[in-house]
Amino acid sequence: MTVQTVRDRYENAGETSETATKMRVGTPWSRIAGMVLGVAALLFVVATAFSWPALNSGPHQVPVAVVAPEPVVEQIGGQVAQGLGEDALDLQPVADRAAAEAAIADREVYGAIVLGPDGGEMLTASAASPAIAQLLGQLASSVPAQVGGPLPVTDLAPLPAGDPRGAGLASAVLPLVIAGIVSGAASGLAVRGRGRQLSTLGLLAVAAALVLTSVSQLWLGALEGSFWVNAGVLALGVASVGAVALGLVSRLGLPGVGLTALVMVLLGSPFSGAATGPEMVPVGWGTFGQLLPPGATGTALRSVSWFDGAAWPALLVLVCWLVVGLVLFALPTRRAAAASQ
Repeated sequence: MTVQTVRDRYENAGETSETATKMRVGTPWSRIAGMVLGVAALLFVVATAFSWPALNSGPHQVPVAVVAPEPVVEQIGGQVAQGLGEDALDLQPVADRAAAEAAIADREVYGAIVLGPDGGEMLTASAASPAIAQLLGQLASSVPAQVGGPLPVTDLAPLPAGDPRGAGLASAVLPLVIAGIVSGAASGLAVRGRGRQLSTLGLLAVAAALVLTSVSQLWLGALEGSFWVNAGVLALGVASVGAVALGLVSRLGLPGVGLTALVMVLLGSPFSGAATGPEMVPVGWGTFGQLLPPGATGTALRSVSWFDGAAWPALLVLVCWLVVGLVLFALPTRRAAAASQ
């Protein structure tokens, strides 16, 4: 037996002994404690993000048009303040019923109180927000008789018969976010070549939009309007989330997927206002939710499905997120920078 053979056996025996020692010792308790605290903190954030907005939802500065003399408007405003709170509705006087209808169609207001010598009427738009339409219906029944109440309710933009509560559109937000995250992650982690990654993201966004639109509109009947316009909005929504995921994956690798999910799922979904309207989300958070792709997609989809449009602000938000993701993706990675030197 040579000296080298003896040395090799000694070293191997040492490595085996060290491995056995590690197996006996196991994972340090400090690391286990850190994992437990991390999971607990994550669950706390998840529970808070989804429960707090639901438990604290209510009307905050909901824009409503009013066709009535100024003293009557003030009287109605005082009644609303007593029943719903001072900041519940934002009453906006308009000239006549035609102006009120135009404001609803342009999504400037959620409804209108119309009072005149021939009687009164409450105009609502369930497609804009079923929760706010129900709130205005209750308000119509409580308008005092001396000013023309109780008011009959006319729904100018009713929800489809297949989805009278508007659950279909609200439930499409989370699948849209998941589709965007999966599309961006798959393009960045499973495809090589920047051109192929972008092409894959685009194809996945279109495929996801067609599937979501087919389920929501053709099968469930939860959407109206043009199938292709709705699909285009959904494709832009998926692409905006996917581009951010792809850009962060190119920067951070796999942790970029988690960061995208943190922003889009834990913040974007609960504060989107897709089910009730951003004015029903706690003050400030509804506006914040409209600056993220889930909320912007829901608003744009409502606008193109039931109203004259007014989708450009929401579409602009989606385009901005798409550009942000593409800019992150276009920046040279550390590996590329090192290779070029």
